[in-house]
Amino acid sequence: MQQQAPLPTPEIIFDTLNSYQRTASLKGAIELDIFTAIGQGKRTVKTLAEHCRASERGMRILCDYLVVNGFLNKSGSEYSLNPVSAAFLDRRAPTCLASISEFITSSHLTEGFKDVAAIVRKGGTVISQEGSIAPDHPMWALFARSMAPMMAPTAEAIAQLIGAEVGQPWKVLDIAAGHGLFGIAIAKKNPKSAIVALDWAQVLTVAQENARAAGVGDRYHLLAGSAFEVEYGDGYDIVLLTNFFHHFDATTCESLMRKVHGALKAGGRAVTLEFVPNEDRVSPAVPATFAMMMLGVTPAGDAYTFSEYDRMFQKAGFSRSEIHPLATSPESVIVSQK
Repeated sequence: MQQQAPLPTPEIIFDTLNSYQRTASLKGAIELDIFTAIGQGKRTVKTLAEHCRASERGMRILCDYLVVNGFLNKSGSEYSLNPVSAAFLDRRAPTCLASISEFITSSHLTEGFKDVAAIVRKGGTVISQEGSIAPDHPMWALFARSMAPMMAPTAEAIAQLIGAEVGQPWKVLDIAAGHGLFGIAIAKKNPKSAIVALDWAQVLTVAQENARAAGVGDRYHLLAGSAFEVEYGDGYDIVLLTNFFHHFDATTCESLMRKVHGALKAGGRAVTLEFVPNEDRVSPAVPATFAMMMLGVTPAGDAYTFSEYDRMFQKAGFSRSEIHPLATSPESVIVSQK
């Protein structure tokens, strides 16, 4: 007798429609500093509630919810951190990423997804005409201050990938520098390098603070304004383009890359960091789903495949491009040779 396939269940539908609670609960736990408190030894509902100035009922329900969703462990009446929360959510940990919740859950991003049917009908953001790419948008200062911990390992990986430690006298342009960590990582590994950071003035304040804290402030120079409008100068050995192209349509990306090509010296390299899905556009999961983020917050941004980037960059004048997946990130690095 042929065995019948199991009947489908609506569990994935129920879970997805309720997933806003998971986001909000993790954000709330970070704001209450529950993970740090547990790391410090406050492991019962009573001690956590007292420490976090919360109700015992609320603390019990939230902590149990965090256990169910994989953020905490529970034994008897005591809670403990698991390896993920210990590494990334306890503020005492050097790898803590708690600050990223400020940007990822900000209204700058979430407003773009209040009416997904509308953005699909339009084919782009309905927040405003320009969305997140509006000139001097306030979200980028928030990005610079909150997202740096997540980007630090990637910045180190890129500096190593391009051979910064060799110590050549590099001139480096960091486009849309944000927190500045990508240029700073190169400057730390290469004492003969000079960095020019380009971004909006309010964002460059954060980058400059980080450069001074890293001890490279004397080799860190600021260029305020739009990457599409300011003059870069020329003679650059390296141009960094980190998490930038996905905000724009392919024609705009190609145009900017042509400008980058003109700013590089002979043999110079453009280094692009991006979410790059496979050609099927549905794998790997993180790069593939990033296109939805761009649909919600930009007029025409996307998650481009490597073949699309390669085509854009060739049209801009680059002789070849190579893609390098990163062990520290779901993103990939594309190194393009002039």
